Amino acid sequence: MSGIVVESPRSPNNSGGRIAPQYRRSKGKGGNFEMLAWLFMRLSGVVLIVLVFGHLFVNLMAGDGVHAVDFGFVAGKWASPFWQVWDLAMLWLALLHGTNGVRTIINDYAERNATRLWLKTVLYIASGTMIVLGTLVIFTFDPCPVIDGVATVSSFCPAP
Repeated sequence: MSGIVVESPRSPNNSGGRIAPQYRRSKGKGGNFEMLAWLFMRLSGVVLIVLVFGHLFVNLMAGDGVHAVDFGFVAGKWASPFWQVWDLAMLWLALLHGTNGVRTIINDYAERNATRLWLKTVLYIASGTMIVLGTLVIFTFDPCPVIDGVATVSSFCPAP
């Protein structure tokens, strides 16, 4: 090789080995938050595996399988508080697990503090909105709707 020199990654470069001010990360007092977030990811991942595979088994394999999944199937499931709580736990854990993962990615790859702030603000607003809307759907779902003044009667609905 003729005269090509590759600097060591930790060697000072033209900026004197310093990070430009606009790319400096603030060193706040994080406390145990990152450790708790790491622990939450592991625990919620294990619980999510049980919730998701239980959900898939009941919806796709039990009974008539995927061909039985329709409005009546969901209405019958959500008539039971057990399945409401099951789906609520799956919704909340999946959204919080995903939000924490994306938060970590934003912290790793967004270089400027302002960029991190805006990205995480959008993330938290979107996640909060999805949690609120999903929770409302689960608990306000009417399994016995009245359509155009006619009550739809299913086997799980009380007689009109």
